[in-house]
Amino acid sequence: MLYKRRHTLPYLFVLCSCLALVATALADNWPQWRGPAGTGVSNERELPIVWHESRSIIWKTPLPEWGTSTPAIWGDAIFLTSHTADNKLLVLRLNKKDGKIVWQREVGQGEAPRQAEKRSTQKFHQLHNLASPSPVTDGKTVVVHFGNGDLAAYDFDGKQLWKRNLQDDYGAYTIWWGHANSPVIYGNSVISVCMQDSLSDLRDKPVESYLVAHQLQTGRELWKKPRNTGAPAEEADSYTTPLLANLNGQMQLIVMGGNVLDSYDPSTGEQLWYLPGLKGGRTVTGPTVANDMIYATRGMRGPLLGIRPNGTGELSKRAIVWDHAEGSPDTCSPVVWNDLLFTVTDDGIARCFDAATGHIKWKHRITGKYKASPVAVEGRIFFLNTEGLCTVVSAMPRFDKLIENQLDDETLASPAISDGRFYIRGKKALYCIGR
Repeated sequence: MLYKRRHTLPYLFVLCSCLALVATALADNWPQWRGPAGTGVSNERELPIVWHESRSIIWKTPLPEWGTSTPAIWGDAIFLTSHTADNKLLVLRLNKKDGKIVWQREVGQGEAPRQAEKRSTQKFHQLHNLASPSPVTDGKTVVVHFGNGDLAAYDFDGKQLWKRNLQDDYGAYTIWWGHANSPVIYGNSVISVCMQDSLSDLRDKPVESYLVAHQLQTGRELWKKPRNTGAPAEEADSYTTPLLANLNGQMQLIVMGGNVLDSYDPSTGEQLWYLPGLKGGRTVTGPTVANDMIYATRGMRGPLLGIRPNGTGELSKRAIVWDHAEGSPDTCSPVVWNDLLFTVTDDGIARCFDAATGHIKWKHRITGKYKASPVAVEGRIFFLNTEGLCTVVSAMPRFDKLIENQLDDETLASPAISDGRFYIRGKKALYCIGR
């Protein structure tokens, strides 16, 4: 008996270790805009592919209306922001198990003006409001940002750790259609970007675009760097979120906008390299990274680019491995699964590319209009349109539509994935969808 026990223990240890690894793989957090790596890709398993209002809905929680921020998820906590009709700016924590609101805090107040004198102050597009930037969390602290400049940190119990306003600190926003960039966390810092019209042709002192890092626990400024690309008027506007990625053995903060793609050391804010001359217009579609390449779209439906950024300082055009000019997305960020890159235009033309060469594999119209960025999981791509319809296709070099799933809500926010479930934020409610 002792012989058996002595030889069984190592196997039990290995078995428990494997089960722990499987459990970890099935319970990934979704801590920020576009997930763990900021690329819209999840390594989860056993997700549903069929759902509607009476099937696969684990829970559905009405929300204070409204916002277009993506949920940030860590453990059993789900964080969302919202902008109410009476102009309250809210952060909410929901329980992942049952969707109940654990706490709700008013961060501040503000209006999203729909009308403003051209090139004076920001006005907001009708499709979003002050609750467009997504929350970000490191598992202990959650940071929220709003289009009026409010930047605040809370612990998981709902206690405010600090708050400041970036417009008060660094000047009024002059972005044309309402500030929407989400912050990211790197180590002990939270990094924000602001890319906006410099008004250099109208003012003696141009308005500055910038990157700024604040200490996560205190809100103290750690570093601030100007990012003035020389792009005129609306071409300087960018609504993209910075992307943290390890390229060429170095952690980099990648920023797209103002007709420039560039990279920074997230510890210091020092610029590592830049690729100028990507003239297009205001930029909404954020970049993604896979296989040591960056995929980015020039603003205003300019060409989609595959870029390999080897070197420092100013990069030559040889860094652009390929470009594709037809039918680029205007809003939705691209997503890569294995060796294939997928995009969708605002009017519903989905495309699949060879990620290494840019050769198009297929092009197909899918139903509806699109603002949410697609997500990739388990060899499938999920395209969520603005009317609650999600088209599921195989991540393959030939078009293979699996199903269309309909929810009864307006859906502009990108989906989140955690613990084998989808979390879809509508204008009226947050849905938890699972098997």
